[in-house]
Amino acid sequence: MQFSESWLRQYVNPSLDSDALGHAMTMAGLEVEEQHSVAPAFTEIVIAQILSAEQHPDADRLRVCKVDAGTGQELQIVCGAPNARAGIKIPCAMVGAELPPAEAGGKPFLIKVGKLRGVESQGMLCSGRELGLGDDHEGILELPEDAPVGKDIREYLNLDDQIFVIKLTPNKADCLSLIGMAREVSAITGAALCAPKWTPPAVTIEDKRKVTVESKELCGRFAGRVIRGVNPQAKTPEWIVQRLTRAGQRSISVLVDLSNYVMLEMGQPTHVFDIDKLNGDINVRWAIAGETLELLNGQTVTLQGPDSAGKMQEAGVVADQNGPVALAGIMGGNHCAVTDDTKNIYVEAAYWLPSAIQGRARRFNFSTDAAHRFERGVDPQNTVNCLEYLSALIIEVCGGQAGPVDDQVLNVPERKPVKMRLARAEKVIGIPLTSEVVADVFKRLGFEFKQEGDAFVVTPPSYRFDIEIEEDLIEEVARMYGFENIPDQPPVASLKMSAKAEAKRGVHLLRQRLALQGYQEAVNFGFTDLESEQRLAGAQEQDLIKVLNPIANQYGVMRSNLWGGLLANLKANLNRGAGRVRLFETGRVFKRDPNVQEEAGKVAGFHQPQKIGGLAYGSFVPEQWANATRAVDFFDVKGDLERVLDPLHFVTEAAQHPALHPGRSAQAILKVGKNNVAIGWIGELHPGLQQAYELPQAPVLFELDLEPIRELGLPVPEELSKFPAVQRDLALVVKQSVSAQSLLDVMAASKQNFVRNIELFDEFKPKAGSTSMADDEKSLAFRVTLLNPNETLQDPQIDAVMAALLAAVEKKCAARLR
Repeated sequence: MQFSESWLRQYVNPSLDSDALGHAMTMAGLEVEEQHSVAPAFTEIVIAQILSAEQHPDADRLRVCKVDAGTGQELQIVCGAPNARAGIKIPCAMVGAELPPAEAGGKPFLIKVGKLRGVESQGMLCSGRELGLGDDHEGILELPEDAPVGKDIREYLNLDDQIFVIKLTPNKADCLSLIGMAREVSAITGAALCAPKWTPPAVTIEDKRKVTVESKELCGRFAGRVIRGVNPQAKTPEWIVQRLTRAGQRSISVLVDLSNYVMLEMGQPTHVFDIDKLNGDINVRWAIAGETLELLNGQTVTLQGPDSAGKMQEAGVVADQNGPVALAGIMGGNHCAVTDDTKNIYVEAAYWLPSAIQGRARRFNFSTDAAHRFERGVDPQNTVNCLEYLSALIIEVCGGQAGPVDDQVLNVPERKPVKMRLARAEKVIGIPLTSEVVADVFKRLGFEFKQEGDAFVVTPPSYRFDIEIEEDLIEEVARMYGFENIPDQPPVASLKMSAKAEAKRGVHLLRQRLALQGYQEAVNFGFTDLESEQRLAGAQEQDLIKVLNPIANQYGVMRSNLWGGLLANLKANLNRGAGRVRLFETGRVFKRDPNVQEEAGKVAGFHQPQKIGGLAYGSFVPEQWANATRAVDFFDVKGDLERVLDPLHFVTEAAQHPALHPGRSAQAILKVGKNNVAIGWIGELHPGLQQAYELPQAPVLFELDLEPIRELGLPVPEELSKFPAVQRDLALVVKQSVSAQSLLDVMAASKQNFVRNIELFDEFKPKAGSTSMADDEKSLAFRVTLLNPNETLQDPQIDAVMAALLAAVEKKCAARLR
């Protein structure tokens, strides 16, 4: 929105200078994108009159002019402008004047006494472009006959007037007019609002043109009138041309200029038809497939009808009996445009529903000021008022006789009351508010309201399409209170260096160790899609935590594990040519738990544990000559985790998870004292999910609870023994269904003296037909380390311990010595 400060101050004149006014508007949400004077800086240019213009004796295209510049003596100025002639008044740059530079960043042009083809010139007669008033440089700028000779041109043309360019947000359609901007400035500054006043034209003829509106979804209100006997060649008043120019509009013809002026001032687009070119009655309807229309911009468009479902895909039209004569709310047609020969006109003002205009102009690859306003919302209660205003201007400038206004009110939107709670406004804005402050804001904005306790029930004005919910009213309170008046109070907290927990390691150490194993960290949203969550968690839809207002469809539920995001990361990397991927992530997952109570950092009914998860895909090591290529497997990832979690030692126990391969998955179990704590899962992706994600190879996944693996416990010092340790091997034959861990657990449970460590170092399975072992048996070899810190161990002591260990596994695991 562009306008001049003088035009705005005609309706509201706060006691602020130009810069302060621009700052006030910006702080209220009406961002002043650009502010500058009408003309660039120049000096000593006055109004002068050419007394005579004689041909230059030595140049065909130059004239020697005698000029009266109000100094008491005639000036002789040589001029090459073709319109230089006696009697006209023009801008004259005196000797010593500085003109704007020809190029941006250049130096000002200094006027000196000089000679042109031997004739002295004592100044310069200026064109509009030389003063920075436009691009016209074909001749000198001609001023009105009543312009006072000798007066400074800046003062006479008000060239120090400021141009404001406002960057409006899409919701501020009410500010796409001077009256709308004046309302806002009045509310911001408290200055009185002076609306334009006029006298509606007297109805002197009874002529009407019948208008039929076929669709209420297209047009909510249509008003028009006939005016006969206008003079389309009348000159547009200079003050209107000046305001249009400073608003970025060029003067076209008097009828078009007056229509544009009313649109800029009141915000209501209107259109003027040559009624003698209309054939029969007017019909307002949706376009029919195949209809064509030549628009005012010279473009011919072919219109489309409804689609197969009956939905209107194209624009509405204003049509006569021969077909369309205008695109509804967008642009008029060339066929019925007013010209210099027009005598009788039909003036139209309408309320087109925003849903019927939105996006239509862009389908034809152009946009118009009218469409820009209608698609955001134009005040439907101001339609006839603006039609009367335009009619009064046309009759005042062009003459004519006006017929009665034909006003059809069909589908005007009802502005529903909106409730705002004072406590809610205080919470959102973050400042204390009183009922008096809020009431004052609504009064300044012109809102009708009533109080119900600490709540305000506001009925928005007809021109405020953006007031629909409570937050809209809160925004208005914040704007009028002043964003710069809201205190900027950063949070204050005492800072201290905390001691590093000796018994607990930080998550950064775990992340660093995973990175050293070749894993790269990923960071994903805490949201995921419903289908992925059901696949990986195996949960029912009612157990999932749905997001009330998701930012996108694929982020509709809260994640209960980290695998969904990591698999999406894997898929994205594979699509971009990666062949070997190692990823990990640390973050919270979200699960329902009715036992969780509301407290600091917790939400009642929801459990939000921190997890560390990851995946490995591709070969177990990067391709190289020293290693045969094979796919990464369960044991590779388990080994990575053992190195990451060191010195903690966890064991795995076969178990099934809905997202993992039934025969290649295990639960990770950490021994804490006498208790076994399940800390997570390791395994290959389920074949069904591998197919669903379209993965050539199944990745190996893991996910562990973060808190248990951070607990290291305090170190216990122990004196080094002076005596040597002893190692003995124990080879046991057991059924193949017996796990090595079960044997280790049984031997540890026997609590034999001197045993410091037992570890598995060999596994042997017989070939078919072996005589030493049955086909369903296997041999497991354990190395037992024994130490007596007080004396050297003797063979009888060692044999007793080994016999006790053998007896324990024979009894509990049906093992035998190999």
